Amino acid sequence: MRILRDRRQVTALCREWRSRELGRLAFVPTMGNLHAGHLALVHRAREQGRRVVVSVFVNPLQFDRPDDLSRYPRTLEADAKMLAEAGVDALFCPDAAEMYPEHEPVTARVVVSGLSRVLEGESRPGHFDGVATVVAKLFNLVRPDLAVFGEKDYQQLLLIRGMVASLNFPVSVEAVPTVRESDGLALSSRNARLSPSGRARAPELYRCLRDTVEACLLEPDQWPGIFPELVATSEARLREAGFRPDYLSIRRAEDLGEPGPGDRDLILLAAAWLDGVRLIDNLRLRCGKFAGPA
Repeated sequence: MRILRDRRQVTALCREWRSRELGRLAFVPTMGNLHAGHLALVHRAREQGRRVVVSVFVNPLQFDRPDDLSRYPRTLEADAKMLAEAGVDALFCPDAAEMYPEHEPVTARVVVSGLSRVLEGESRPGHFDGVATVVAKLFNLVRPDLAVFGEKDYQQLLLIRGMVASLNFPVSVEAVPTVRESDGLALSSRNARLSPSGRARAPELYRCLRDTVEACLLEPDQWPGIFPELVATSEARLREAGFRPDYLSIRRAEDLGEPGPGDRDLILLAAAWLDGVRLIDNLRLRCGKFAGPA
């Protein structure tokens, strides 16, 4: 596996691969501190592409709190070993000065209107502008044929797809289902910051979402009128379990708009604080069946 830290080097390597017609180039952007969820993305990329590039970059533009940025775990040596064992061809791991040189101020940012201002965007102002900007920069450096993202960050997935469509990036965006622990907790790099007590309580978020989805499916003829009461009950349940809910919301799966009487492909999204750690999760629901983890 090639390890590259210079943006010119990764662009040159990917250009060489394309010139030799080595097949599709797959790309997985990450912020490191890798776990089995990330490896699921890498495996999908390996299945779909002839060459696989993974980036590890803790992007300062997408952090709304300086303390969150400083505390984000950085485990590059372990990440590199894991990626090499997974058959990745190149790891691009620039530092902040490489991606945002001091002599090149960030004068242009990518803003995906609508999606970037609701739910996560409302709770974390500027977060999705930072995400869209860095992903656009990485796409321009790597020029992949396809890029792989996880459905756990569902709003981010829709945002990237919207950006790709609006800006005509020649990239196919692949989605991989959420990977969970045996007790249902969605894998996240932030889980390591939970105390033993917090880790024991954390799966209640998934159980709460699943019970809410199942309650919705019992009365599909009452959609969306029953949603506010069920969501309020779920929020109360989370508070009793020691969570501080940020939001729980049932939205249209296609665009995260508010559901109307005729909408039947929906998603329940949640963010909640536990033990000083902000956890997010989501579950799809379609009229007539439980769609399972998104």
